[in-house]
Amino acid sequence: MLDVGRHPNIALLAYSEVEKVEGLAGDFNVTVRRKKRYVEEDKCTGCGACAEKCPTKVSDAFNEGLGSRSAIYSYFAQGIPSTHTIDPDFCRQLKGKKCGICKKACQADAINFDQEDMIITLDVGAIIIAVGYDVFDPSQIPEYRYREIPNVVTAMEFERLLSASGPTEGHLDRPSDRAVEAEIAALEKNLKKSKRTLEKLEKKYDQTSAQFYNQYRQGQYQDDRDEQGRKKWADKYATHLAIMEPLEALKKKAEGFTVAKKLAFVQCVGSRDFRFYPFCSGYCCMHSIKEAVIAHEHEPETTSTIFGMDIRAVSKGFEEYKIRGGNNSNISYVRGRVSEIMEGPANNPVVIYEDTHKRQVESRDFDMVILATACAPTKGIIKLAKVFEVALDKYNFIKTSPLSPVDTTVPGVFVCGCAESPMDVPESVAQASSAAERAAEIAIQLKSEKEKAVA
Repeated sequence: MLDVGRHPNIALLAYSEVEKVEGLAGDFNVTVRRKKRYVEEDKCTGCGACAEKCPTKVSDAFNEGLGSRSAIYSYFAQGIPSTHTIDPDFCRQLKGKKCGICKKACQADAINFDQEDMIITLDVGAIIIAVGYDVFDPSQIPEYRYREIPNVVTAMEFERLLSASGPTEGHLDRPSDRAVEAEIAALEKNLKKSKRTLEKLEKKYDQTSAQFYNQYRQGQYQDDRDEQGRKKWADKYATHLAIMEPLEALKKKAEGFTVAKKLAFVQCVGSRDFRFYPFCSGYCCMHSIKEAVIAHEHEPETTSTIFGMDIRAVSKGFEEYKIRGGNNSNISYVRGRVSEIMEGPANNPVVIYEDTHKRQVESRDFDMVILATACAPTKGIIKLAKVFEVALDKYNFIKTSPLSPVDTTVPGVFVCGCAESPMDVPESVAQASSAAERAAEIAIQLKSEKEKAVA
């Protein structure tokens, strides 16, 4: 990405959207809307001082909602260009409230609350569509109880938990445990505020809150001249006790928390399923094996079970990697379709499945279950297809010819990667090279025609 950002022949228009395409192959006129960041790219140094000072915290989409970010943020650490963006849905200043802390913190003077969208036009010879994909939403399969059982997560969520730059810094903390820890932090914050209030009252009346509360409950202050003040103190102390009791219980519960060591991977969630997508997503099997291997590297006691109809390790070295995972990384493979996931004791998911080798229905409990979700067309693909006037197939991937897998139905417009069909990284890279070659053919042909016209 850094090479792309620095290349003299590449103009990178990040945070932009194509609105209109006119013309023919070799002579396209493309209208692009450059969205307002409220941060001037040419001034921003990417230091992050604004995000550190921003008081507004919201759910972080890049971390699949498992962490938080500021209202001014960089989408991810290695993003190019290295700049920030203000989210207008959450920024206090843009919502008419008093703030502007980020502007004060920015030494480069890059914050511009008055910035507007910019419309630009490009004259290009060829177009390559590489818009990627979305992951299937497993909540559409009620028997897997995604979002109901906290320790049932998607492969993408698990990927962020494994990442050193993720919300847990690479530690496999279970979502249910993290929820308890977040509740403990919130209660401790409230307890701290409550203590400060009680300390002021204790100083005023020269008595501990516990002694006063016992006397108050015995009715010793009924005729006191400061009855209202005493009542307020009693109420504050009762609230304090209401915080302390659940806090102690949660802390005791948290003492037994460890990282997830017993993992289950459920394959073909939404794919190879006639209710949703009947095709194989191509990359899920190797992705699950890779994640299980990395989990074992993080914690050598980790054991992983991969449930699938079959493991499709088809490319060079993939089968050997699968076997090595079984031999060296405590991975076992179960041939069978998972029928249901229930919640057992200690928030442990219980997987109910048929082992087709044994021809038995069995159940096993795990610390965490990871759903290998299907590769689905990106949500904006229908709108995009209308802009480029390209056809879609019955699954809403961009339609191509079997003999020309990067050529769309519009001459001069090409496609690569999962915008065309589900595929893994090596295949996407190979197809991207092919699409670049096809686009270069048009550029070379156009240049040749211009040279002939001049001659």
